[in-house]
Amino acid sequence: MSTPTQISQAADGSSAAADRHKPGFAARILQAPKWLLSLILPVVIVAVWQYVTVSGIVAPWSLPTPGAVLAAAGELFQDGDLSKHVGISTQRVLLGFAIGSLLGLLFGALVGLSKLADALLSLSIGALRAVPSLAWVPLLVLWMKMGEDSKVTLIIIGAFFPAFTTVSLALRHVDAQLVEAARSFGFKGLNLLRTVQLPAVVPSIFSGLRLALAQAWLFLVAAELLGASMGLGFLLTDSQNNGRLDRLILTIILLAIFGKITDALLSVAERWAIRRWT
Repeated sequence: MSTPTQISQAADGSSAAADRHKPGFAARILQAPKWLLSLILPVVIVAVWQYVTVSGIVAPWSLPTPGAVLAAAGELFQDGDLSKHVGISTQRVLLGFAIGSLLGLLFGALVGLSKLADALLSLSIGALRAVPSLAWVPLLVLWMKMGEDSKVTLIIIGAFFPAFTTVSLALRHVDAQLVEAARSFGFKGLNLLRTVQLPAVVPSIFSGLRLALAQAWLFLVAAELLGASMGLGFLLTDSQNNGRLDRLILTIILLAIFGKITDALLSVAERWAIRRWT
């Protein structure tokens, strides 16, 4: 028969065991939805931003309040200019990304699969990749003037190189034994690419595409220096010239938001492709 002391010790032991198995603070935080966790840092940044501007730690001419930035957004929205700037920039980015990344995938596949193409193209393309984005601007202005073609072409250049580099390297490092085994079963050419090599590099392809998309948004600002009268890049430089710091910060936030939205859409396609091909 158990004594009261033994019963108490047993209860203390079970309580200690329960405490040991209880998840810690970090584990409980990680149980929250990922989208909710991702909002913590932006909320903290806005709260600190609000505090330092309202309390006078930072002068209003150096950093406007979040409310002033929202007011600038409302002003542009009421005038109808905000949707125009966002729409034309998104159109330029998507068109340039589509063409540039497709060309990058094609040339990357060619260089990754052919030793001759690798010998002929790798050095030249690698040298062109090192050219800064703004260095292309004068040349494109001379060739295409300051129209829409020159802007989209600059974004195409920006999107081309990440897709090319990632795909060419990935195809070059596909498991040689896997390829030889497929060839022994009669696979070659497009059949070999579709059934063996392409599924092996799907994650790398989408890594390259996501880098290309990010690069397209980066090249957008440089592209809209080519005499643009609309677009987020134009709004950025126009706000700087007019001393509208509220609009300037709004433009930076919009570039971040729409860049993330397009990247999220591409990640959805990536998950579908991985399920389909791997």
